[in-house]
Amino acid sequence: MSTLYERLGGEAAVKAAVDNFYEKVMADNRINSFFEGVDMVAQAVKQKAFLTMVFGGPNDYSGKDMRAGHAHLGLTDEHFDAVVENLGNTLKELGVSDDDIKEVAALAETTRDDVLNR
Repeated sequence: MSTLYERLGGEAAVKAAVDNFYEKVMADNRINSFFEGVDMVAQAVKQKAFLTMVFGGPNDYSGKDMRAGHAHLGLTDEHFDAVVENLGNTLKELGVSDDDIKEVAALAETTRDDVLNR
């Protein structure tokens, strides 16, 4: 059985997804303020490594865990939902199957309490 990483298309697909995802995030007034002053090139590199690991690809992620990385932001469920929505829309635009998008959303959901520091 293939990994989600392989089904999505591997490194090239994760790169395309993250780049497209951050375009959506930066245009989304619900969440774009959290990225003011953030080095988005470095952010994208971290996100690509994180998603690659989470999706079952090579583990080159060396960033903070979800709780530590987001604790200072004061995020709410609405913010989390906006991120998941943007990620789902990105994957849909890239031709990812509905089943794989549901799997990605389920993986994201497992991080909700840590990301929201509760």
